[in-house]
Order: sequence, then structure tokens, then C-alpha cells
Amino acid sequence: MLVDGIRAHRWWLVGAGIGLIALSLAPLFLMPFHVRVVQQILFSAGLAVAWTILGGFAGYWSFGNTAFIGLGAFAAGLLETNIAIDSPTLAFVLATLFGCAVCAAVAALLAYPILRLRGIYFAIAMLGVSQVLGELTNNIDAFKGSLGIILPKLAPAAMEPQVFYYYLFLVAAAGTLLVGFLVKVGRIGYGLLAIREDEDTARMLGVPTERYKIGMFVVSATLTGLLGIIYAHSLGYITSGSVYRTDFSLNMIVYSLLGGIGTLAGPILGSFLMVVLTQVVLGRLLDIHMFITGALLVAMVMLAPRGLLGFAENLVRRRGAGLRTVEP
Repeated sequence: MLVDGIRAHRWWLVGAGIGLIALSLAPLFLMPFHVRVVQQILFSAGLAVAWTILGGFAGYWSFGNTAFIGLGAFAAGLLETNIAIDSPTLAFVLATLFGCAVCAAVAALLAYPILRLRGIYFAIAMLGVSQVLGELTNNIDAFKGSLGIILPKLAPAAMEPQVFYYYLFLVAAAGTLLVGFLVKVGRIGYGLLAIREDEDTARMLGVPTERYKIGMFVVSATLTGLLGIIYAHSLGYITSGSVYRTDFSLNMIVYSLLGGIGTLAGPILGSFLMVVLTQVVLGRLLDIHMFITGALLVAMVMLAPRGLLGFAENLVRRRGAGLRTVEP
């Protein structure tokens, strides 16, 4: 089934490969500001795709994926600043693996009880998890959440820091997209779709719903933690306020809804449009920035309730129907 799915989406894979090559060469031609903008797009798209693996495919919307951004960042940062290794690169790699492992372990511990909840109850429970972890990190001295952790510099002397982190975000976002693609086109993707449509019926039909949900919850948390680790290093420091941000969780949902929920291209499209809109188009309109952004989001949701991809699909169908009516 996986092979058939890959074969059926081969042109999407070709397009993704071309996009990856273009993004790899982009820093050679972009101004430093635009490198930062694309870096933000990659970070946002990676988070949105990681959220989609459970929220979009299975319908388990999380309002608290920020929990794993902060958990991964602090776990990696604490190990990296206390480990006795002379090589910053090796320390970063080990710390990243440790941070991802902590996210996976915590997600596995939380999965069974929290995934027994559905709908808004699951969403609010995840928001509570994020708030609890943020407060623990901020108030327990060992975590240094209130004072902050200064992270070592990783960028080589021959490369600008923003370009170095650009490539880290590119690798992480591409890896997240690949995982999401393999999940979507494989057997588990169809199982998650069945869970989203009717979980009780899916269970009666033999879909291992608990195993699929727990597995994808762990995968989503691990990928989110990886992006959080890179994000914290791009800032150069970690505080509770810098990583346990509620707006991160909301943005993941907004980007997915804007582009098209339950798809992989949708979160990427939504991230691109919103980052360009907020950072480039409205970047100088600070006084009315949030008002215009909110108004545009409301308009887009009203005009395209299935996201921009769904809106485009409807246009194509209507155009095709119109052409068929005039055929002899």
C-alpha cells in the first residue's frame, strides 16, 4: 500500500524535490532579511505539518503542542550546557537526540490517558499540559526557566548565523514533511482518516485506533520538539516565555485551516501566506497590523471554509462541470 501511494503521488514528490533544491540555493540570492523570512516560513510550516499528523489526519486538534517545543528546547539546552564535551557540534547532536527522546517519552506517558478524551476536551487538556509544563519550568530553579539558558554558538565562522540556522530549519522541515507524507500515503494514513470520520466505527471495522493515535501523538511530539530545539538555538537562549508561547499552538491550527486541513500542502501554503503577510506586507503597519491580519483571516474563513486548497478544488470542479454542460 505504501509503494502504491508513493507511485500515485510521484509528481508531488518531484515537485517537492524541485522545491527543496530551490530552497537550498535560495540563501545565495536572498537578502539577509528575506533569509530570515524564509527561515520563519520553514519553522512555521514544520510545526504545522507536525500538528497535522495527528490534528489534521486523525481529527485530534491540540491547543497545546507548544508543550513539546518548550520541553524539547529545555531538555536539550540543559544537557548541552552541562555536558563535558569540547565539540559544540557533537554536544548539539547529542542534546538534540536527548531532547527528542524526552519529548517522545513524555508524549508516550501522556498519550493513553489524554487520548481517551475527544474533541474540545482533548484540545483543552493539551492546552493545560502546555501551561503546566511552562509553569514548572519557570518556577523550578533547576530548569532555569525564569533566568534563561544561554546556548553555545554553533554556526561556523565562514557562515552567517542566519544562513546556518536556515539550513537547519530546512532539514527539519523537509524531514517532517517526509514523515507526514509516509504516514498519509501508507496504511496508517487510511486508518487515521477512518478515526477522523468515525472512530467508533473504525474500531469495529478492525482499525487499531489506540495504537495509531498513540503512535502519531508520539511522532508529532518528537518532530515538534526537534523544531523547538532548533528555534531555541536560533535565538541563542531559552526562557519559559520564549518557547512556551500559546501563539505557536494557535498558529499551527491557523496555518492548517487557512491552507486546507487534513492535507500536507495546506499547512505549507498557509504558513507561507501568513508569514509573508505579517512579516513583509504588513510589517510596517504596526498600529493596525493585528486588525488587518484578523480581518483577512475572517474573510478567508468565510470565503474558503475548507481552506485555500479546498476553494481551488471547488473552482476546478465548477469549471469542469460548466465545460461538460456545453459539450455535445
